Amino acid sequence: MIKDKLEGIGWFSFETLKRITQQHKEHQFYFIFDRKYDEEFIFSDNITPVVAFPQARHPVLYYIWFEHSIPRVLKKIDPDLFFSPDGYLSLSSPVKSMNVFHDLNFEHYPEDLPVAERKFYRYYFPKYAQKANRIATVSEFSKKDIINQYNISPDKIDVVFNGANESFKPVHLKEKVRIRAEYTNGQPYFIFIGALHPRKNLVNLFKAFDYFREKTSSEIKLMIVGSKKWWTPAIKEAFSNMKHREDVVFTGRLPAGELEKVLSAALALTYVSYFEGFGIPIIEAFYCETPVITSNLTSMPEVAGDAALLVDPFSIISISDAMEKIAFDEKLRQELIVRARVRRNKFSWQKSADKLWASMEKVLVIK
Repeated sequence: MIKDKLEGIGWFSFETLKRITQQHKEHQFYFIFDRKYDEEFIFSDNITPVVAFPQARHPVLYYIWFEHSIPRVLKKIDPDLFFSPDGYLSLSSPVKSMNVFHDLNFEHYPEDLPVAERKFYRYYFPKYAQKANRIATVSEFSKKDIINQYNISPDKIDVVFNGANESFKPVHLKEKVRIRAEYTNGQPYFIFIGALHPRKNLVNLFKAFDYFREKTSSEIKLMIVGSKKWWTPAIKEAFSNMKHREDVVFTGRLPAGELEKVLSAALALTYVSYFEGFGIPIIEAFYCETPVITSNLTSMPEVAGDAALLVDPFSIISISDAMEKIAFDEKLRQELIVRARVRRNKFSWQKSADKLWASMEKVLVIK
């Protein structure tokens, strides 16, 4: 958890652990950081922060941190449970452990990751799955994937859906007009939110948007919200080859308060990844009452239900056709919004925290 740099796993950690620690004052929690922490993450007075070096931001440092630094800390504090919100565990510590596997993208698309990261994940994560006393994951799709990839018993895995912050909500028409004036010269826009990672399928999103613009002569723009950390040559080439690249607006990472506004003012969310363990922006769009276009693969149909247009992420025409439907069919947009109002009730961070705590308790009662 790094201030102002939270993404999917960071928000899961923040939202669930804040609620768990505040709601269970009868317990003492230790938060282990790999660098100086921000007080924002010390949610209540039953949390003791611990800093253990080195900063774990490379596979070699992952190994040192989890197999040397973490065991030393655990031996000192003697906890009942070591909980890891992002999959990693310590194979060297005898302490009962539980982790959260958000997805196994690296098993299906290893080429999307740098070689060192890929090798680390594919070597150690099967071991972490076997070592864990219990595993939580964020969708039924990911649960089945863990079972199939690592031969883990279904009884060992709990599904804990993600949620959306309650600050995601619709904005008034006047505010929409202001936001569009600020970001897109007053034009409506499709929006993508997320790290610009290969699996987010920006290559096909760019091509589909270009095709949509050519086919319809529309003035609708495309907004890309997220860090260019994973801006690969393939993504760069796809963008450079666009005829309408001047109509793609890059905002970079936006603070939460601004993100909610630009999502609410969008014509639709275009979230067409080819692999997701969940897809938090789908739920955030539901709460903002922004129509959703998303993929028909992995977890996304499970999350979206009947409240989104599902497309083939490998088909430029499929994505483009969905854009066209959303752009020119007001009745369809309203139908999706009505369905989303029902669908979104299935997901909240309070429900996530309650299910995660129930999963932790299953480990704690094992003698």
